[in-house]
Amino acid sequence: MAVAGVLLAAGEGSRLGRPKALVELGGTLLAERGIDLLSRGGCAPVHVVIGAAADDVAARLSGVTLVRNPDWRTGMASSLRAGLASLTDADAAVIALVDQPLVTPDVVRRLLAAYRDGATAAVAAYGGRPRNPVLLRRELWTEVADAAHDDVAARAYLREHPGVVTEVECGDIAESADIDTRADLAALERRLSAR
Repeated sequence: MAVAGVLLAAGEGSRLGRPKALVELGGTLLAERGIDLLSRGGCAPVHVVIGAAADDVAARLSGVTLVRNPDWRTGMASSLRAGLASLTDADAAVIALVDQPLVTPDVVRRLLAAYRDGATAAVAAYGGRPRNPVLLRRELWTEVADAAHDDVAARAYLREHPGVVTEVECGDIAESADIDTRADLAALERRLSAR
C-alpha cells in the first residue's frame, strides 16, 4: 500500500511578491519544509509540482521528483492534475500545500493511519475545520482531477462527496496557517523566533 506525497509548489505568490517555493522561513525554503513534511510523515516517493520560477526552484531542490506544470498560471487545479498524473505506482497520495509550514509530519502520519484503517479520502482538520493536507486513494484521482478548477483543487470533489471523507483532527499537533502575504510571513517568522 504505497502512499506517495505530492507537494503543490507551482504558484507565483502574487500577493507575497515572489514564488512561495523559494521563500525561506527559519533558514529553510518552504519547498524543503514541504518535502520534509511528506517524507518524514511516511510518503514515498515525493513529487513536487513546480511552475513559477521553475528553473530556480529545481536548482535548489534534490532527492525528489520534480513535476513541471506548464499551466501553473491557471491555478492550483492544474498542479493537482499534474501531480496525480505523475504518479505511477502509488495506491494513494497525500496532497500538501507549500505555504503551510506549521503542518507537521505527525499530521501526515495520522492521515496514513486513517488510510490503513480504510479511509478513501482523509482530510486533516484543525479545530473541526477541514483543511490540508488530504489523502486520496487512487480510485478517486480521476474524479477529483475532473472536479478541480482554477484555484480549487481536491476541495471541489470532497465537498460534493462528504460520504467518502474521513476528517482527521490534527489541531492538537499542528496549525493550518498559510502564508499568502508579507504580513503572514512576518508573523510566522516572529512566532518561530520566539520558540
